[in-house]
Amino acid sequence: MKKDLNMLLQELRIIHDDFRLIPAKEIEVADWARWKCEYGCRAYGKHLTCPPYSPGLEETRKLIRCYEKALIARFEDVQPNLKVPPEHIHHFLWDAIVKMHDTMFGLERYAFLSGYYQAFAMGALPCSYCDDCLPERTGFVLDKASKRFCELQDKARPSMEACGIDVFKTVRKVGYELEVRTSPYEKLTFFGLLLIE
Repeated sequence: MKKDLNMLLQELRIIHDDFRLIPAKEIEVADWARWKCEYGCRAYGKHLTCPPYSPGLEETRKLIRCYEKALIARFEDVQPNLKVPPEHIHHFLWDAIVKMHDTMFGLERYAFLSGYYQAFAMGALPCSYCDDCLPERTGFVLDKASKRFCELQDKARPSMEACGIDVFKTVRKVGYELEVRTSPYEKLTFFGLLLIE
């Protein structure tokens, strides 16, 4: 039986207490966001949750139309690994990325088990569950169904930006502040998205 939404939101705060509800139609999808993944991110083509393997813009727009509500989750306690040079940004933020992805998966799973069977989470940045993703493995041949070989198919989710979501514009709509950081040593904030219906 599906839980009352207000009760669900209270219970989700046990998993992560910093989120805000947004009408799903307010989620911004923009062509430039996915292009920034392709031209500007060193992880492009290295993770099955990133372009070119992640859903495209039109798929994302269609998905969002299936939902009325979404949660924007904020992660302010991002702790980089200071033993890793920040030029290797993915490894510099590895543990924080895993923590955020685990939390988003936990929110999705709880909502699903509470009767919101369409619940679907997205995180930020490339998936960091495995030391190396399939596209990085020597001799591995990719095809259109390569995700079937993913070692954590149940938990791996695409990032918002990989699917073309304008994270800046979307999170600002619920009153969260988000600015471009000019140094990896500045306070970092991650955001996740939980689509619920």
